[in-house]
Amino acid sequence: MLNSLLDPVLRPLLYINPLLSIVIIAFVISLIVTLAYKFLTNQSLMKDLRKEQKELQKKMKELKNHPEKLMKVQSDMMEINMKYMTHSMKPTLFTFIPIILIFGWLNTHMAYYPLYPEIPFEVTVIMDKAAAGKVSLDLPEGVVFVDSNKEKEILNNEVSWYIKGSEGEYDLDFYYNEETYSKKILITAQREYYTPSEKIKSPFFKEIRIVNEKVRPLEGIPVLDGLNWFWTYVVFSLIFSMSLRRLMKIY
Repeated sequence: MLNSLLDPVLRPLLYINPLLSIVIIAFVISLIVTLAYKFLTNQSLMKDLRKEQKELQKKMKELKNHPEKLMKVQSDMMEINMKYMTHSMKPTLFTFIPIILIFGWLNTHMAYYPLYPEIPFEVTVIMDKAAAGKVSLDLPEGVVFVDSNKEKEILNNEVSWYIKGSEGEYDLDFYYNEETYSKKILITAQREYYTPSEKIKSPFFKEIRIVNEKVRPLEGIPVLDGLNWFWTYVVFSLIFSMSLRRLMKIY
């Protein structure tokens, strides 16, 4: 349902550089939130509240050596802050759900690269510490092993395989003793994927990881290199929000 709602609008972003996609989305969301804040709040009142906040902050600095008077000013400051926050909540209520939906779409398309057809990828199953012996992986038609057999020994509570396949949706079947678990994967050239990591409530199987390559929009930039799509969005969102609020004189 999420894809059907947002794909027509957002899918073109999947055909350009991930960093540019995140920058565009961060700007659009920041603009929408800023406009909502401007037109859904009483800016005259917000301006007055901000002015009172600054005046009270100044008084607090002057009264730092007068505890009793300082407490009174702090109480006034809390009251003003509460009024400001209350009036600020209205635009948040209007924009919260659309933003959450967009975040859900981004997490489905921007967190990882897909499993590309005929490109090897790693599959790892995490086992309980008590598990010992071998785990088997059965592959459906269209998917093959690259450099390993279907049955492998558990080492350090893990078993890994490298596999590849043609485009399509598949079920990978894992076997240990008499227990079986299946994991659905999607191999495609499109920017889509199923959740790579899946926790399992089982006596022996604990987690199955499909090792999709992570998207790092700021790859190659020192310090920011390791940021995923979300934190990249946060960085640009802060920049755009601060700039737009100043440009539109939002209080």
